[in-house]
Amino acid sequence: MSDRRNTPNANQADGSTTGSGAPAPSDRNSLTIGADGPILLHDVHFLEQMAHFNREKVPERQPHAKGAGAFGVFETTEDVSAYTKAALFQKGVSTEMLARFSTVAGEMGSPDTWRDVRGFSLKFYTSEGNYDLVGNNTPVFFVRDPMKFPHFIRSQKRLPDSGLRDNHMQWDFWTNNPESAHQVTYLMGERGLPRTWRHMNGYGSHTYMWISATGEKFWVKYHFHTEQGMEFFSNQEAEAMSGADADFHRRDLFEAIQHGEHPSWVLSVQVMPYAEAKTYRINPFDLTKTWPHADYPLIKVGRMTLNRNPENFFAQIEQAAFSPGNTVPGIGLSPDKMLLGRAFAYNDAQRNRIGTNFHQLPVNQPKVPMNTYMFDGQMAYHHSGNAPVYVPNSGDRSWADNTGPVADGWESDGEMVRSAYTLRSNDDDFGQPGILVREVFNDAQRARLVDQVAGALGGVREPVLGRAFEYWKNIDAEVGQRIEEIVRTGSGTKPAEGMGEG
Repeated sequence: MSDRRNTPNANQADGSTTGSGAPAPSDRNSLTIGADGPILLHDVHFLEQMAHFNREKVPERQPHAKGAGAFGVFETTEDVSAYTKAALFQKGVSTEMLARFSTVAGEMGSPDTWRDVRGFSLKFYTSEGNYDLVGNNTPVFFVRDPMKFPHFIRSQKRLPDSGLRDNHMQWDFWTNNPESAHQVTYLMGERGLPRTWRHMNGYGSHTYMWISATGEKFWVKYHFHTEQGMEFFSNQEAEAMSGADADFHRRDLFEAIQHGEHPSWVLSVQVMPYAEAKTYRINPFDLTKTWPHADYPLIKVGRMTLNRNPENFFAQIEQAAFSPGNTVPGIGLSPDKMLLGRAFAYNDAQRNRIGTNFHQLPVNQPKVPMNTYMFDGQMAYHHSGNAPVYVPNSGDRSWADNTGPVADGWESDGEMVRSAYTLRSNDDDFGQPGILVREVFNDAQRARLVDQVAGALGGVREPVLGRAFEYWKNIDAEVGQRIEEIVRTGSGTKPAEGMGEG
């Protein structure tokens, strides 16, 4: 961003100061009684420095803790106005943006190159407010209901007694939730080890709604295809790199942009007419499924280019907050249960992590004027003066008062239930991962998949081990049989460290 919101204080003093702006007495020596004496309690500057240091790090993200990113621009090069009125997706419009890439399960200090799904989070500073697109480098996810999400993340983290990662725990969750099969197949394949962030695709993964200027509604899925080409690490390369440079992906992105090698991705969307969602053979809102391209081909939208590194990692990347609930006119949510759960959970996680008013931080501010009735709270900086803080009011402060049907709404009927999606003709959990293994992977990729899964089952005990063999036989009988034979005979190869991260 080109304005002063993301730059150091333009009125910075020549020498250092205290937090209140007074000249600092010393940044090298504390106040003591004699050179060898005790520190005095009234060395306020020292106490303030240490108190702030103790609070220097905000809590890391629960998933997606390890990551980095850069600023750039999205250019809409095609006319998709028939599908959406969103300002950023009108042909010829350029929108400043921020991208953050990450691993999912590893902590802040974990290696970039562990096997894991990669986060692909985008913030567009549009003329109608901020639009966030929060996705991964895979088009699907492990679960379809947000009630399972915290359980899934805990299963990929650490044991409560030893504090160690555990294959048994991971496979226990996966095999008890067969809907995970599609994503696990992606994870155990090449996409689990991208060579760099620049050499991987990104997906919105969820189904979103687009609304045209005439009010026509469509369901869409986002696909960002890297223009650098997809490249991957082998297990051995990833393991070696995790020891040689734990920050390899972070370093690669920063240095590429620093050297003028600006990575870019082409955005395409799949578009489903609104009414077809009711009868399509696959539930289009199930996050564990993809839409076949033969039914809904890709439609090009534009290009994303990252061309500017952050000036301060903490302020502009670590404090960046993304939420799929941040939409703009012309874009809406869908009945995707995971999307609806995340629309609440993501912003709420930021309120806990970086404060009630995280949206006031420069990196999270929209480039358009705000008039929000969110009031006061921890670390409030922007305010509305003495204007009314309630609605309705008799002052001169405006408020929203739309009534009736909403442009981005959808019909919903039926009794209240706690249930998975209603199954359709092609909605089984193992069909699509089976197609991925048999029709997308080649012989060499299938062989690597078998070795990877067999190695990843090290330390897994019965009955989970038996369930894991059955899990893979349900995906593909031959692949499952080969995995079992390798594990039973002990002839498998060791996977890269962190293989089970997701």
